[in-house]
Amino acid sequence: MEQRIDDYLTIALPKGKLFSLSTDLFEKVGITAEHMSEKSRKLIISNDAIKVRFIIAKTSDVPTYVEYGAADIGIIGKDVLLEAGQDVYELLDLGFGKCRLMMAVPRKEKRSCLTDYAHTRVATKYPHIAEKFFAQQGMQMEYIKLNGSIELGPIVGLSESIVDIVETGTTLVENDLEEIVHIMDVSARLIVNRVSFKLKFERIYGIVNDLKRILESGEGR
Repeated sequence: MEQRIDDYLTIALPKGKLFSLSTDLFEKVGITAEHMSEKSRKLIISNDAIKVRFIIAKTSDVPTYVEYGAADIGIIGKDVLLEAGQDVYELLDLGFGKCRLMMAVPRKEKRSCLTDYAHTRVATKYPHIAEKFFAQQGMQMEYIKLNGSIELGPIVGLSESIVDIVETGTTLVENDLEEIVHIMDVSARLIVNRVSFKLKFERIYGIVNDLKRILESGEGR
């Protein structure tokens, strides 16, 4: 009998640093497929035995696939999720991919307080998150959207500051930048399509409970 796509659970995984961590976690609960690799030329990798399909997507596209139902489940960083603003359920903090979103400025041009940077330019790939944060501080800023090498903004005079993700802070030090404000902590999150959560509730709920068990036991780290 031919198997219907509706019978499958589709999982969107992001390329990059979260990919192997995500596949390792799913493997611990028995959800995997042969030839899983973010470098695979196949756009969809299926395991027909357990009726699971994996979509390996660009990080910023994962929330879109999930919101529109092309994927039932996705894994994505909290930073990307908030910036995208997609209408999905966030069910689990997976605890890996930890980093922080912060504001940094050139060390030699550091000002005495945060509000001294009002009405200046900030380079970031998170303009929506940054705008919300600065609005809460009563500050108006000019946002310059960049997609990579955000640290270049102040160095070449494009901006007075940056808002970006940092893990160790090494890149900031190497470029003579100093973190002045911690905006939020970030980690990988499990997101689910709202309709899928109703139509495939038992299966998704079972997976969520299995993942919780692994995470609480410390096996997922």
